[in-house]
Amino acid sequence: MIKTVILITLLLLFPFAMEAQTKDQSWQMTGFVKPAFNPIMQADSTALFFDPIKKEMVQWQKADVFNPAAIVRNGKVYILFRAEDIPGTAIGMRTSRIGLAESDDGIHFIKQKDPVLYPDSSAFMKYDYPGGCEDPRIVEKEDGSYVLLYTSWNRDVARLSVATSTDLITWKKQGPAFAKAYNAKFLNVWSKSGSVVTKLVNDKIVAAKVEGKYWMYWGENPMYIAYSENLIDWTPVITENQELRPVLIPRKKKFDSHLTEPGPPALITDKGILLLYNGRNIEDENADPTIPQGTYCGGQALFAINDPSILLERSDNYFIKPDLSHEIKGQYKAGTTFVEGLVFFKGKWFLYYGTADSMVGVAVKE
Repeated sequence: MIKTVILITLLLLFPFAMEAQTKDQSWQMTGFVKPAFNPIMQADSTALFFDPIKKEMVQWQKADVFNPAAIVRNGKVYILFRAEDIPGTAIGMRTSRIGLAESDDGIHFIKQKDPVLYPDSSAFMKYDYPGGCEDPRIVEKEDGSYVLLYTSWNRDVARLSVATSTDLITWKKQGPAFAKAYNAKFLNVWSKSGSVVTKLVNDKIVAAKVEGKYWMYWGENPMYIAYSENLIDWTPVITENQELRPVLIPRKKKFDSHLTEPGPPALITDKGILLLYNGRNIEDENADPTIPQGTYCGGQALFAINDPSILLERSDNYFIKPDLSHEIKGQYKAGTTFVEGLVFFKGKWFLYYGTADSMVGVAVKE
């Protein structure tokens, strides 16, 4: 009798606390395990490429290889990875190029000799150079062609840009994603990290329309959303005051206390739109005390299927964090498990991520 009275009293006084204890977490994608064969990709100082701007051979993978996109094609997993050329310089002060690698098992990869996307003398050089092409996310269209969202970095303003391909090797640059929206209002506003809403069709992840449009989560602090008719020209969702509308913001004392940044393409599930995202722990009194300040960990968020801008649920904690030696030692010394690529391959989920801005890792879910 006494226990019953206590329970009723707790429910009356702390209804939300009791609800949190029984909250349904089944919408999350859990159970990822890091295989022993990690990291799966590293820098390579022997890789040479003739730079079309410098007109000389460069060691395009010499410094670091990290932050991968991933896609399944013809029974293989392909990774598009970011490679930096000159070690010993500050973060953001190298030139990045995007390379391509393939695998029969999702773990052991063979790189192609040359990068597939890089700064050149095209009309988009003013956006891509000298910082380069960074942090790709890739989606397949219904017709089997591909759209790549990447960051153009001219060491002034980061711009989310678009490229298209039919074979993953030859890419056509389409320019900044927001160049045509609102009379180019957001063309020169810092933007990066585009996660397009997708669905699983016959074991392949394919871009999907919601309410007649494609949608994309983007940005890093906070996170925003945009829509498109063609996956190339994107329109950010704005408020009545003509300002960008946040859909996911940092939280004090949490792993994402500094910033929230989209990870792999978001995935439509029976619970809603699942987004795996990256959170950075702030470096002050508002940091999560359980992990080092500055650390990047992976979190999860669920958005409404009929309105991708409405947040339904959010993980209280990270589901992946830096805990292997190569994940906490490298260019970014605070440590990262920066998730960017997700594929369903041979009955398993493969999650690809950057480690300490230096190598590529993978975690697998049965």
